Amino acid sequence: MDGTIIGLVAVIMSLGIPLGAMYTYYRVRQLRTEERLAAIAKGVTVPMEPELSQAARSRRAGILLTCGAVGFIVALGFIAQIEHEHDTWTAAALGIIPLAIGIGYFVDFTLIRRDLHAS
Repeated sequence: MDGTIIGLVAVIMSLGIPLGAMYTYYRVRQLRTEERLAAIAKGVTVPMEPELSQAARSRRAGILLTCGAVGFIVALGFIAQIEHEHDTWTAAALGIIPLAIGIGYFVDFTLIRRDLHAS
């Protein structure tokens, strides 16, 4: 094998994983809709799921991105310390990108909340 199989697998995985995720999302929504329609057909009252406010969506995205970035940086930091490879810190620095985006979402959440309290 001269490495061509690795490229083929990379292309298949890079296209297959998003397609699988989209299908799973579609199927879960379809099952929820069918379940809701069956409950309505039986006469059961089905509570509507409340929509999240913009502030709540910003807060959730901020929490997820910040925690994910800190976890990424810490995990690669541990690998760098265990393996005694300082080049791994370069990869850990990539965690700064989602960290900055997460902090931006927290700033957005704060500004939205302040605007709601002002009005």
